[in-house]
Amino acid sequence: MTVSTSIRLAAGCLLLAASVAAPVQAESAAEWPTRPVTWVVGYAAGGTTDIVARAIATKVSQELGQTVVVMNRPGANSNIGAQAVKRVDADGYTYYVGSAANAINRTLYENAGYDIVKDFAPVALFVSVPNMLVVNPALPIKSVADYIAYAKANPGKLTCGSSGTGSSIHLSCELFKMRTGTSIMHVPFTGSGPAMAALLGGQVDSVFDNMPTVKPNVDAGKLRALGVTSAKRSASARDVPTIGEEGVPDYAVNAWFGLFAPAGTNKEVVAKMNRAVNAALRDGEIRTILTQRGADAPDGPNTPAEFGEHVRREVDKWATVVKASGAKVN
Repeated sequence: MTVSTSIRLAAGCLLLAASVAAPVQAESAAEWPTRPVTWVVGYAAGGTTDIVARAIATKVSQELGQTVVVMNRPGANSNIGAQAVKRVDADGYTYYVGSAANAINRTLYENAGYDIVKDFAPVALFVSVPNMLVVNPALPIKSVADYIAYAKANPGKLTCGSSGTGSSIHLSCELFKMRTGTSIMHVPFTGSGPAMAALLGGQVDSVFDNMPTVKPNVDAGKLRALGVTSAKRSASARDVPTIGEEGVPDYAVNAWFGLFAPAGTNKEVVAKMNRAVNAALRDGEIRTILTQRGADAPDGPNTPAEFGEHVRREVDKWATVVKASGAKVN
């Protein structure tokens, strides 16, 4: 083969490659997805984030006609999973299942390894899960007003357990203290399980924990519910008032969960995933599963822009609480 022939053959191959690549790239948004999609959860299997993601992923798989694989990448309060998704190609096939923890982590960590606002494109809110203020029934506390009065009468003696420093459970208590001017001792544990065991055993007095964790013990009469942290009552506990209703001004906390794509992901692909998620959230069976677990699906359009604005508000709100609490993780 002569040199000139080799050059012509190489040029022809390049032209062929270009002609093949162009339609594939053009079809990516229109035909997406053509293979399985991965949702990365930054916690171990069995937690609230994982449970919610898997319930919704089942229906989203049907909507897209491709399997949605839920992969667990736990570590560093969900930061490991977020960092992993930040580094992947923004091709529409890998997503991060984020939560309120990521809004908190932006201030809690000196360097979380990612920025939930700048490094990700918001796709859709999944659910909001209220925390519930519960106390050991051995205490003479039957309402939020009683809880405040007891805390003020016993400054620094009333204890509040949590799943760990910087968790939404911990910061729900810190925000409560800020709004009520009370002094309550925070007692961190290594997870919700140990914190709940300590509460049931009387080692701590109270916890502001995710409703799916505490509700079974409330229903069984082992714990006393004083209020939910959301702005409105939960559909799965309508007899429990909100803490705001009970006279605590400007108090609202939701442990929310939602889907993020790496920054730069095609907006049409993001919109397509958003439609699939919203279709899943409208499904009667999915809504029943989520409601039974104390999770509230969003009302309204639930657009990527709305979710993005929600995330930015959460980052700003929790920055104030983290700084006031003095919580910090290197």
